[in-house]
Amino acid sequence: MAVHATVTPATTTARPPHRRGRGPRGNEAVAGWLFVAPVIAILGLFLLLPILMALWVSLTDWNGQGSPFTSQVPFVGTENYTRLFTEDGLERRDFMTSIRNNLYYVVIVVPAQTALALGLALIVNNRLLKGKSFFRSAFYFPSVTSSVAISVVFLFLFANSGAVNKLLAVLGVDGPQWFADSRGVLHLLFGVVGVDGPPAPLADGGPFGLSWWDWLSGPSVAMTSIIALVVWTTSGTFMLMFLAALQNVPVVLDEASSLDGATRWQRFRHVTLPLIKPTMFLVLTLGLIGSWQVFDQVYVMSQGDPAKTTLTPAYLSYRTAFRDFDYGSGAAISFVLFLIIIALTLVQRRIMADRDGRRGAWRRLPGRGGRS
Repeated sequence: MAVHATVTPATTTARPPHRRGRGPRGNEAVAGWLFVAPVIAILGLFLLLPILMALWVSLTDWNGQGSPFTSQVPFVGTENYTRLFTEDGLERRDFMTSIRNNLYYVVIVVPAQTALALGLALIVNNRLLKGKSFFRSAFYFPSVTSSVAISVVFLFLFANSGAVNKLLAVLGVDGPQWFADSRGVLHLLFGVVGVDGPPAPLADGGPFGLSWWDWLSGPSVAMTSIIALVVWTTSGTFMLMFLAALQNVPVVLDEASSLDGATRWQRFRHVTLPLIKPTMFLVLTLGLIGSWQVFDQVYVMSQGDPAKTTLTPAYLSYRTAFRDFDYGSGAAISFVLFLIIIALTLVQRRIMADRDGRRGAWRRLPGRGGRS
């Protein structure tokens, strides 16, 4: 009897057609956009739109009368920007003077506030310190106090007959007229060694309309008082950042290095400092950005005087727009300042990326505990 084998063709299980927008995850994208739509609308209306409007104003010669978006407002293109860098005149000189002042401000403020904040964090992180809560609150208190109020207090402290000059008189030092002294501290140091005027090579020439002697003036005596105020008021915030980083450092590493005979400085340099480097980069970046935005202290304490030695780009932008009624130039200065801040942020991002890449490559080396 013949047996006929019936071969059944192999069949694949047919998948049900994918229905777009169905299932438990189908509407996640729509729901996400619905949730962020209010934030996007608010940021677009109150942040992005004003920035675009200010950008348009920087390309016009608007004097503040009427609307800047009418055909009666002259369109000057990049003229407001070129006057700041290429055209000789008072406008370029004031802008470059403000850049010089801010550069010296940055060079002193950022390292000083970083070092002070790290030192305060190390003090309040000491396990043997009693009254930690009190000291942490006391060091942080200036950061949450109104900058205008603190500026007024410093005006009294640095007055001609104020507490600072009284203290200097006790030490036998005749204190200066802080907010009326436009002399640069580097020029004062040059005077100590007998250089009272600019040497011939430094008297003429120099970039952007300022002589080399002007660029080498250093911060003025008036600016040093503002620097002291800013360092004192901003160190508390950065202290908290360093404190959080220090509390994340494993105690066993410090104890192990101590058992190995490392001194306190060696433990700080080779154990603590490498572990808080990300926070160090964050503090330095925030300090750089904030130092280019200094305004309220200058507005309250000096308004750019004496002799424009406390003039900063942020205050110059305000004065040009709201006092001189040259809104186009004022907006142009603010956008140049914006580009400076963006450039510094990108530099910080580049440094962080390179550092993370080197760290990852080191971990992947054979024998370094990383995965091969």
